[in-house]
Amino acid sequence: MELGPPGGSGPAEPGPRLRGLRGADAAASASSLSRFGAEAGCRAPAVAAVLPAGGSGERMGVPTPKQFCPILERPLISYTLQALERVSWIKDIIVAVTRENMETMKGIIQRYQHKRISLVEAGVTRHRSIFNGLKALAEDQPNCRLSKPEVVIIHDAVRPFVEEDVLLKVVTAAQEHGASGAIRPLVSTVISPSADSCLDHSLERARYRASEMPQAFLFDVIYDAYQQCSDYDLEFGTECLHLALKYSHIKAKLVEGSPDLWKVTYKRDLYAAESIIKERISQKVCVVMDTKEDEEHVGHCLEEMLKTELNHVKVTSGQDLQQIILEQCYNFVCVNVMTSDFEETQRLLNMVEESNLSILYPVVVISEEQKLRESLRQGTTIISALIKERNSGLIGQLLVA
Repeated sequence: MELGPPGGSGPAEPGPRLRGLRGADAAASASSLSRFGAEAGCRAPAVAAVLPAGGSGERMGVPTPKQFCPILERPLISYTLQALERVSWIKDIIVAVTRENMETMKGIIQRYQHKRISLVEAGVTRHRSIFNGLKALAEDQPNCRLSKPEVVIIHDAVRPFVEEDVLLKVVTAAQEHGASGAIRPLVSTVISPSADSCLDHSLERARYRASEMPQAFLFDVIYDAYQQCSDYDLEFGTECLHLALKYSHIKAKLVEGSPDLWKVTYKRDLYAAESIIKERISQKVCVVMDTKEDEEHVGHCLEEMLKTELNHVKVTSGQDLQQIILEQCYNFVCVNVMTSDFEETQRLLNMVEESNLSILYPVVVISEEQKLRESLRQGTTIISALIKERNSGLIGQLLVA
C-alpha cells in the first residue's frame, strides 16, 4: 500500500480551494457529525472513504482514463478528492489506482496538496478495487497510520460534486441501518427487449430509482460481504448495496441525493463539469484589506457596493491573508491603502501562484490612492464585470490612481 501526504484537512468544495477548512468553517464541519450522533443518541462514528479509480474510461473514447482528464487544467479526480477533504470528520481517504497510474496519482496528490490520502493498487474490476481499499483499512498494521473505521463511504472518483450534507445523510443512515445509498429519480423509462430486439415490457418509472453514489456502510457489514463474494460477483457486479443485502442480509436505507451526483462518463460530461466549476468559482468574492477597525475604509465601502452589484454572490472581507487564502474564497479583491508598501498584496498573489491553482482564481488588485474614493463606483463596476465574465485565467492588477 502506498501512502499519500500525511494527515490534515483539505479543500472545501469540489471546485477551486487552496487547502483546508479553518476557523468557523472547520468548527461547523467537525461538529456536524457529532451533532447528528448526539441527536440519534449515539456517538459520532469513525469514518473513512474508499474511491475506486482504476477505470480506463473506455466509454469516454479518449486515451486518458477519465478520472485523470483535465478540467480547467486540473485532473477530474482532484476535484473529487477536494469534495471529501473538506469534510473534517472523514479521517482517511483510500484511492485504488492501477499500478501504471500510481506515479501519476502521487504527482496529483503532491501538486494539489491533498491530505489524508492513501493509495492502494486497483483490481481488474470495480468490486476488486473496492475490496482492496477495504482490506487496507481492515489490516490495521502497527506501522500503518490507517485504522479500521466504524463507517466507510464508497464513492466514485468521477463524481466531483458531492456535498457534505449528502455524505452526512448516508453516514448517519448507515450507522443506524447498516447500509445506505444515495438515489435519484429515473430520467428515462426502463424497458426490457426480447430476444429478437422487440419490446417485451417496460417498468413503471415512478416506482423505481437510480442508484447513485455516495454509499455508506458499517465497515464490518460491507467487509464481511466482500469476503463472501464469489468470483462472479467480483468480476461482473457493480452494486455495493446489493452485496450488503445478499451476503450480510442488510436492507440499505435509501437517501434522496442532489442533482449534482451524476457521474462523468462521456466526453460531453467533461464540458458540463467545467461549466459547473466555473459557476461555483463565480459565487464568492473576498475583499482583502489591511485594516478592519475603520468602518470608513475604502475596502468596506467596496465590499458593500459589490454586494449590491453582484447579485447571488457571497461577498466577504478579511485582513489576514494566510487565513483568507485557506478559507472558501474563489475570487479575491485586494485593497492596499499603503501605496508605499505593496508587500502584503504581493504576498497574496505569490501564494495563489505558488499553489498551482492560480489559473482558477480571478484576482483583482487595487493599489489605492486618495483619488480611489472618488472613482470607487467606476472601480466597482470594472471589478464586477471582470468577475461576471467568469474568466478562470484572470490574474492581474487593476491600478486605480
